[in-house]
Amino acid sequence: MKSFDIAVIGAGAAGMMCAAVAAQSGRRVVLIDHAERLAEKIRISGGGRCNFTNINAQPANFLSANPHFCRSALARYTPRDFLALLKQYRVKWHEKHKGQLFCDDSSDTIIDVLKSECDAGGVTWCRPVAVHEIRHDGARFSLDTNVGEIDPAALVIATGGLSIPKIGATDFGYRVAKQFGHKLIDMRPALVPLTFTSADWALFAALSGLSLPVRISTGKGKTRGEFDEDLLLTHRGVSGPGVLQISSYWNTSEPIQVDLLARCRRHRISARSESRIEKTDRQFAGRTRARAPCARVA
Repeated sequence: MKSFDIAVIGAGAAGMMCAAVAAQSGRRVVLIDHAERLAEKIRISGGGRCNFTNINAQPANFLSANPHFCRSALARYTPRDFLALLKQYRVKWHEKHKGQLFCDDSSDTIIDVLKSECDAGGVTWCRPVAVHEIRHDGARFSLDTNVGEIDPAALVIATGGLSIPKIGATDFGYRVAKQFGHKLIDMRPALVPLTFTSADWALFAALSGLSLPVRISTGKGKTRGEFDEDLLLTHRGVSGPGVLQISSYWNTSEPIQVDLLARCRRHRISARSESRIEKTDRQFAGRTRARAPCARVA
């Protein structure tokens, strides 16, 4: 049996950050993950350059049944705090759009920073390791794993959600929560692309790779979401920042409205620009056989 002050299950961004901070404060920490490759979700984020934070992040940007849940965390550790950490490691970055920050190099630089922070605190790595069972005797936890029993005083579950099963996402965290009597709200997809059947999308499949600025919205009243962002057409549906954002607000009983000319209506444009936009619209309409500038996606 191996004893630790804290066991963290899940070696993604949250898990590594948690383990590093705890270990550097003097705790004996073990970090457990079932995947052979470290932090795969970080690796693929931001098109491989990791959109690691937004300089304007604030509580209003987070959706939760408890809107105050994130306030203390965001107040105690701000985007500028993380930028200060990256500066220590000489990680170069740039602002791309509306405060979104990306690495100049690959996402691996962020993984390397978090791993180095864990190593600096003396975190014990346990990967790839599967946790088969979790018990609690009233004082300590006991984890049955494929490398033996681990006995921590405290346990952190940082295994994430079900977003990308192909890179190892599972319902492990939800199962542990249920085991210990926590109430779960109904789960639904968020920050995801919208996909269609092949038959429904056949008319637009040839437009795969086309990106354009749109105003995208759904819902009513307090549940309404609206964003002026880019929309990307893919071979299976629509994606891009606007679609990923609106997916968090979408209820299947509500339509999603996509305004293709919102930017044109917000700004005065020159005759030359107007001519160019009209030409683009004719090309777009000809390829999609669509007459209206606005489309409703349901």
